[in-house]
Amino acid sequence: DNWFETRRYNDDITQIFEPHVIPDIHCNIWHVRGRDHDLLLDTGMGVVSLREHVALVTEKPVFCVASHSHFDHVGSNHEFDERLMHAAEAGILTTPTQDNTVTSNYVTADIFTAAPYAGFNVDTYEIKAAPPTRLVADGDIIDLGDRYFEVLHLPGHSPGSIALWEAATGTLLSGDVIYDGLLYDELYHSVREDYAISMERLRDFNVKTVHGGHWESFGQARLIELIDEYLA
Repeated sequence: DNWFETRRYNDDITQIFEPHVIPDIHCNIWHVRGRDHDLLLDTGMGVVSLREHVALVTEKPVFCVASHSHFDHVGSNHEFDERLMHAAEAGILTTPTQDNTVTSNYVTADIFTAAPYAGFNVDTYEIKAAPPTRLVADGDIIDLGDRYFEVLHLPGHSPGSIALWEAATGTLLSGDVIYDGLLYDELYHSVREDYAISMERLRDFNVKTVHGGHWESFGQARLIELIDEYLA
């Protein structure tokens, strides 16, 4: 019952995370309240049911958006009826494996500081298939009724990596494209040249707040610093 923790922001955005997974691995799950739909960007590892243990994600119809297909971001996607992601990684969540979700690279007993439940065996951990019900592309709009997020296709970390941009509030939900920590560009489908182009593109946005896929949120000045640090 204490597998998930939540942190509420003033603009109806809530951070959900798994505190018993080490900080380098546990992702930030972002929930946004809308008038007609809620938005959920990423779903964590899936070792404990997100829908059963976080009531917030069941209050309204929800668009479950995958920022990309890595295990730490998509573990509970199968629990939601409306699943959105970029076409470049749709095949991975249709037929997930230990390798294509990078589970085999990182999932060991050492990443857990507590067992999610009695009898948990890390060797049997796997991502369940969750084929997308809607494919999104750069420039698409996710309409919550009173809030509108633009899809930004920003490959590099992975071919289908996306971020969500709300121009009205200057809010960037960045997934693993950028966050205030070590960025990974050496995975099996990472492309550094694409990552550099994606970073340069982010300079053009008048960002107030970046809610990343890991670690703490930050503002425009830190965004530019992180871009410069990566490109250097």
